[in-house]
Amino acid sequence: MPKLRFLFVMVLVVLSGCSGRAVLGLDTGKEGDSAVVVPIYLATMRERSNDLSLPYTAQRAKSLNFAKFEIGIPKTHVAGQVEKSDRVPDPARNFLARTYQPYDGKEQFVAALNADLARRPPDQREILIFVHGYNNNFADSIFRNAQIVNDYKVKALALHYAWPSGGSLPLYVYDRDSAVYSRDGLADTIEIAARTNARRVVLVGHSMGTYVVMEALRSLALSGRSKYIDRLDGVILAAPDIDIDVFQAQVRDIKDLPNPFTILVSRRDKALGVSGTLTGGHARVGSGADIAALQDEDITVLDTSELDGGAHGVFASSPTLMALATSGALNRDIGVRGEGAPGETLVADGTSVIQGAASLVIYLPARLLGVQQAPLIR
Repeated sequence: MPKLRFLFVMVLVVLSGCSGRAVLGLDTGKEGDSAVVVPIYLATMRERSNDLSLPYTAQRAKSLNFAKFEIGIPKTHVAGQVEKSDRVPDPARNFLARTYQPYDGKEQFVAALNADLARRPPDQREILIFVHGYNNNFADSIFRNAQIVNDYKVKALALHYAWPSGGSLPLYVYDRDSAVYSRDGLADTIEIAARTNARRVVLVGHSMGTYVVMEALRSLALSGRSKYIDRLDGVILAAPDIDIDVFQAQVRDIKDLPNPFTILVSRRDKALGVSGTLTGGHARVGSGADIAALQDEDITVLDTSELDGGAHGVFASSPTLMALATSGALNRDIGVRGEGAPGETLVADGTSVIQGAASLVIYLPARLLGVQQAPLIR
């Protein structure tokens, strides 16, 4: 029993790297000084609150709530970081929400999404759905979404799916239950995105949020709504905190995974290592313990073990990944369905001189080219 308590404490401490506390800042009344304002649309199973400092709580809503936020990013922002405050945010130094527009229901929300898409150039009429991880309050998660959009120079419409994480270290089990509770809400959000006029829809999840993603896809498949899975032009799971056996069962139920389907793993992810120990020694998908099994499921695997520390949040903080993505050296076909032949240029070209890029290894799907692994850049 003492050993079990020790392990539980360790997993809480290590997994706390998923986030810290943040205040949204809607009620500060401060203007100006934000260098960039990022619009984020919201679908959430969090209960709505009248408290503007945190308008969505850790309580579980009975149905989806919808809104749009504009998130200000400070001039002092450092790529990969979320400069947040647990007090009154300063727009010159902190992320904060500049505007907040709730929507009355699904139809009004869809109309807003389509209106936004119509204002965009045709090649930017895409939706990126992001699902956050464990120990996030609402501000933590939406700020992270804005940081990713800004630092990766994402041109797609950002749609944030916020599930009711407790936002507290001792609430790991509550978060796991909330992840299960929220799977149908994400399934409905995917359906909403699929029904818009978007040319492409991409789904990204991190840590415990990847469990929500897989359960949502499973829910769609088992309820006869696989056509909405087919509408996805790519799925990316970063550091999935999912038991490998559970993941394989989910894949069997989904049957046909969206293509491409990409997973970021790291053998240096201490959070997933402790999580695996706590759950009886069962490996987590994101630990990279069985890459071959993922390849057999027609999944592309990016091994970030040697990339910028290979920590639990490397997908959001790695300057190398950002440089590869924004330079075009990392072919978009890894994460998004493209026009070229399958596997045509899944590795970056060898002329790239981006520092640190050689540390990233791509494992291609076994059925694609029949190769086990390929260094990204030599």
